[in-house]
Amino acid sequence: MPDLAAQLIFWPLMAAGLTLDLWSKRVVFDWLRQEQSNSVSIINGFLQLVMALNDGAAWGLLSGKSYLLAAVSVVALIVIFAIFLLGGTRQKLVHIALALFAAGVCGNLYDRIFNNGLVRDFIDVYYRQYHWPAFNVADSMLCVGVGLMIISSFRAHKRSS
Repeated sequence: MPDLAAQLIFWPLMAAGLTLDLWSKRVVFDWLRQEQSNSVSIINGFLQLVMALNDGAAWGLLSGKSYLLAAVSVVALIVIFAIFLLGGTRQKLVHIALALFAAGVCGNLYDRIFNNGLVRDFIDVYYRQYHWPAFNVADSMLCVGVGLMIISSFRAHKRSS
């Protein structure tokens, strides 16, 4: 089992991340509905908030396969919890990354279960006609978690050499 310091990093960060994701989705979608608009520019020519519903994974992969994606999310959560609880790592960076993974997976899984298989995305980064696929806070946490895991692997490799 992870020590108290690891527990005090993982569980609160996971809860805060999940709360931020679900809150931001609700607030942005409610605001856009109130404005009776599908998008609002935040930084003209670069960033806007949009109402986008995604029935797939990243870049629309596995579109229409919400049951499969929900099942994969549940398996991913089991793996994340197993690594945290049984992995024996003492690296704070890994604990933070795992918490971000768990929060991100939970946030999008919540949408898949309670929003007819559709994940609410609302952040649209673009330049002229080129748009990055819309994403949300959960997606951002997943990406940051990957980055932290990469950094921690370099740090671990450096220590072992």
